[in-house]
Amino acid sequence: MQYSKIAFIFPGQGAQYKGMGKEFFNSFSVAKETFQEADEILNRNLSKIIFEGPEEVLTETKNSQVGIFVTSVAILRVLNQIFPEFKPKFCAGLSLGEYTALFSSGSLDFASCLQLVQLRGQFMNDACESTQGTMAVVLGLDAEVVESAVQKLKFPDDLWVANFNCPGQVVISGTKKGIEIATLALKEKGAKRVMPLQVHGAFHSGLMEEAKKRLEPYIQTASIVKGTRSLVMNVTGGLVDDVNEIKKNLVNQVTHPVRWEQGVRTLNDQKVDLFVEIGCGKTLSAFNKRIGVFAPTINIEVPSDLDNAKGVIENVC
Repeated sequence: MQYSKIAFIFPGQGAQYKGMGKEFFNSFSVAKETFQEADEILNRNLSKIIFEGPEEVLTETKNSQVGIFVTSVAILRVLNQIFPEFKPKFCAGLSLGEYTALFSSGSLDFASCLQLVQLRGQFMNDACESTQGTMAVVLGLDAEVVESAVQKLKFPDDLWVANFNCPGQVVISGTKKGIEIATLALKEKGAKRVMPLQVHGAFHSGLMEEAKKRLEPYIQTASIVKGTRSLVMNVTGGLVDDVNEIKKNLVNQVTHPVRWEQGVRTLNDQKVDLFVEIGCGKTLSAFNKRIGVFAPTINIEVPSDLDNAKGVIENVC
């Protein structure tokens, strides 16, 4: 099959693990240079944290966000170098991954994007420290049921819907009190499970409002341009090409729900015939399977994945 409409998709926070990207660092000079460039830009030894941990330090929001971004870009640059004709028509990323998508689409250069991610991670880290929020994943309920239940509970300062990942998987976010109350209510509604997530705070909720306010001026002054590839964004779940709208969505994304399932359905409607998940893990591929996209999904996480994907890529190049 000849692929003509390709979407590059990038993972978000939570995908990190100690040693991610190390094989690319050791095998490809362009990957090594990416990690070294990031260390210089940030003026700290981020690479050591990524490759050596410890895990609890890497998991901190201020480290995991930049770590995943740099790792994804390093892998992307290797892919671009080896298969220069293998270009996406669309780019999308889950939460933090939206910044990698922004870079991949040609909307913002690496240094500027990395600096935004560093600020985002730090501001969200600070908000986590001051608000003591948490998150939980709701399994086995339709998104509409979860949304309705959250609204009916009427805890506007304690509870929000944070992620629409795929059918039967919705993430809620809020204070410990809000999550505990919602857990009981959603189980009564028929949820198979409501599982607490091991996260640093209540992402994509009103508890991130201070982080949003601090990040906004940096996004508004960033040199973002209309990219050469179409961008599907989290806040709307749709295609966005206006620069002012891109900036608005990046700001709002901090406190608004991630409409990942809607975004993937948008790509499906655009007749994407190949999805390429670039970076840590295979979470987005699993979501694609649950969503029921028409096209296959391949993963590029370790160098051997390049060999496995070669036949598919050659049907494009």
